[in-house]
Amino acid sequence: MRFFLMLGLFGMFVPSMVLAAVAPTATAVVYPLGETEVFGLVKMVQDAEGIRITGEISGLTPGGLHGFHLHELGDCASPDGMGVGGHFNPEGHVHAGPTSLERHFGDFGNIQADEAGVARIDLRIAGAQGLEMVFGRGIIVHAGPDDENSNPAGNAGPRIACGVVGMSKL
Repeated sequence: MRFFLMLGLFGMFVPSMVLAAVAPTATAVVYPLGETEVFGLVKMVQDAEGIRITGEISGLTPGGLHGFHLHELGDCASPDGMGVGGHFNPEGHVHAGPTSLERHFGDFGNIQADEAGVARIDLRIAGAQGLEMVFGRGIIVHAGPDDENSNPAGNAGPRIACGVVGMSKL
């Protein structure tokens, strides 16, 4: 009996110890929606300060600002990207920018494209804990800038690229 109890306890703790040692990265390959040519890669990692988001998106309007959000679902099958639903908002907050204390979890603000139409992403969602919350959700790039104010989604225009967040070791 004692052997089975020990085996059960071992089985409960080893998987969490293995996950903690691996420190997974959340990764989304971002694909064009409709007739756009927007493409890229986004990575998210958990650290002591929050969640750090890095990546590169190309095919954007040269010099333009584009709304960039985490959405509640991971369904990029429709040509307009509407299958991902609204912004990921588990606490029911109003829409705002990434530095606002009260905002949707998925309010990442804007990404800025350079003159070649490439946005290099390096932002942090300060204080965010729980990288596992992003897995299976959708990353969306919008045609226009997020005003970081209008509800429910910042008036950023059509969805021009979509990716589903998965787990990777990279």
